[in-house]
Amino acid sequence: MDGGWPELDFADWQDTAETLQLWTQIVGKVRLALTPWLNHGWQVPLYVSARGLTTSLIPAGALAVDIEFDFIDHRLVCRSSGGDVQSFALRPIPVAQFYDEVMAALAALGVEVSIYAVPNEVADPIPFRKDDVHASYDADAARRFWQALVRVDRVLRLFRSGFIGKASPVHLFWGSFDLAVTRFSGRKAPMHPGGVPGLPDRVTREAYSHEVSSAGFWPGNGAFPHAAFYSYAYPEPPAFRDRPMPGGAAYDETLGEFVLRYDAVRRAPEPEAVLLEFLEASYAAAADCGRWDRAALECPLGRPGVPRPIGG
Repeated sequence: MDGGWPELDFADWQDTAETLQLWTQIVGKVRLALTPWLNHGWQVPLYVSARGLTTSLIPAGALAVDIEFDFIDHRLVCRSSGGDVQSFALRPIPVAQFYDEVMAALAALGVEVSIYAVPNEVADPIPFRKDDVHASYDADAARRFWQALVRVDRVLRLFRSGFIGKASPVHLFWGSFDLAVTRFSGRKAPMHPGGVPGLPDRVTREAYSHEVSSAGFWPGNGAFPHAAFYSYAYPEPPAFRDRPMPGGAAYDETLGEFVLRYDAVRRAPEPEAVLLEFLEASYAAAADCGRWDRAALECPLGRPGVPRPIGG
């Protein structure tokens, strides 16, 4: 990792991206099945790690386990608090075989788990046990994706530090396959209408029970084949979509959110500054148009080792 932002042309690694998303869903559903529900589904996501993506610690009866996609050695590693480790190579295999190998690894660790073995939030879902269609793994593409996540995670964490209201961790939702951070106004939101494809309405409504400004990054998909950053508000306040954005970002009427292409950030002389400016501007649009109490919710960006100053 040389400090540069890696190239991510979705067309070049679409097959791997689609397979990897399904693999992360299998691992994420293990965490979902074993972890008590946390507000807004925060017990569901994966997290960027120093080697790839991790579940963090999962309770499993008398044990605890974690599962990590290692994009350096290209292995899936399952570790137990009992000291045992099971792993297998990440390589071009069908989703069905990946599912079997995950379950075998967990069984070898003494973990019994049953998941809802059908993908969420993807078009034309195939049950994991029957999916012999998605079987691609380009190790270099997966590594570049992870390198991009490391850089984005750093900026999202910095952005998160400037808010003292309720805010989510920076986490990767395996359903939509995006790295996200969410800020909350503190007020309840109107009931979400639901209808999100591949997501139960009760999950959507719990996730959007309160007003949010949410931003993040996703690598693209078949409908929008470009890596991009996004920002949206729920409920969307009047005039939100009309606010000007920096860096070439614009409101996408189809997606219902502001979008800034990843390449515009990657090619900028100071990518992190461009991304942070977009995050701040799109949040300000949500907060101002939604009449959030910004003075009570915001603070200066955090600095390592320096406590947040308190007035008085």
